[in-house]
Amino acid sequence: MAGATTLGDLVSAIGIRSQEAAIVAELKAGSEEAYAWLIGEFQQPVYGLVYRIVSDPSDAADTTQEVFLKVFRGMNHFHGESSLKTWIYRIALHEAANRRRWWFRHKAQETSIDPPEEERSAKTEEALTDHGDSPFDNVAHREVRQQVEEALRKVAEPYRTTLVLRDLEEMSYEEIAEVLEVSLGTVKSRLTRGREALKQQLAKYVREAGRDLGLSQPVETENPGEKLRFTGGRRVEVTP
Repeated sequence: MAGATTLGDLVSAIGIRSQEAAIVAELKAGSEEAYAWLIGEFQQPVYGLVYRIVSDPSDAADTTQEVFLKVFRGMNHFHGESSLKTWIYRIALHEAANRRRWWFRHKAQETSIDPPEEERSAKTEEALTDHGDSPFDNVAHREVRQQVEEALRKVAEPYRTTLVLRDLEEMSYEEIAEVLEVSLGTVKSRLTRGREALKQQLAKYVREAGRDLGLSQPVETENPGEKLRFTGGRRVEVTP
């Protein structure tokens, strides 16, 4: 049975690679339909990833645009050493890190004329929210999301990025290792430390407000591959 599963996974992986190779060929040929597919497939995930690094909706939007410009201009240099998703995410992380460094050098010294943080957070949340929830779920998830986003900003790099890629973007350890260009052991170590840091950041909130939302301390299951989540009378995933 295990052999059949492994064979099935292999066949599926080969099929995915074949489809991706065909898409890449279309992109390199300048197909407008292929580029439309690329944007539709990756724009929202890339924006979400970048936002969690730069923490500003306007900067995240500008950076996301730069990411796709780099992708379009560099497509002919993509030779399939990694998956298309891994390559795009690597560019996104590089551009987000550059934007963050620029912000600390320049923009942090300026007087902001942007909307208040609450308004910007609301707009960002609107872009990332699943509107299929019930009204109660929307309130609970919105509050948890806001707290998690705020706590994530306080988790030091490189643990935050690893945490985002695994628990929010749901990438495999292997994909994360490719994106960050580190070993699997380093990915797992950073993930463990990132989760612990996030739990510490959220502990006070859970103690004070968790009862109203039916939450207890964020926990990890025995399966190290499962995402960090809250448990209690109600279970609310920390993913946005």
